[in-house]
Amino acid sequence: VPSPMQTVVTSENFKTVLHWQYPHMSETPHFIVEIKPYTLGYYKIVSTCVNISAHFCDLSREISDPFTSHWLRVKAVVGSQQSEYVETNEFILQKHGKIGPPKLNLSRHGDEITVDIYHPP
Repeated sequence: VPSPMQTVVTSENFKTVLHWQYPHMSETPHFIVEIKPYTLGYYKIVSTCVNISAHFCDLSREISDPFTSHWLRVKAVVGSQQSEYVETNEFILQKHGKIGPPKLNLSRHGDEITVDIYHPP
């Protein structure tokens, strides 16, 4: 069974997602994702990403400390066969995550201008 390829971690506005590619197969592959926070020191299964058929996993709830290193890995399961895990490079939310611009709302009330600033969606 081939391993997943081209693993990429994206993070925007604290929504952190692991994406990967997988070749087309006659039988639907399923995937298992694990995460290793530096503070824990070993991999643990991401409970929302076990036997999933999607080629991505939302890790937003798994990463609570933006300064801690994390590693992710994913493997494919096809029938009773499993691939080797593919591990990502180190991911640090504070270093690799992106924050989009805030939403602005301008309004005029007589001779006053009000500026409302909202967190990025």
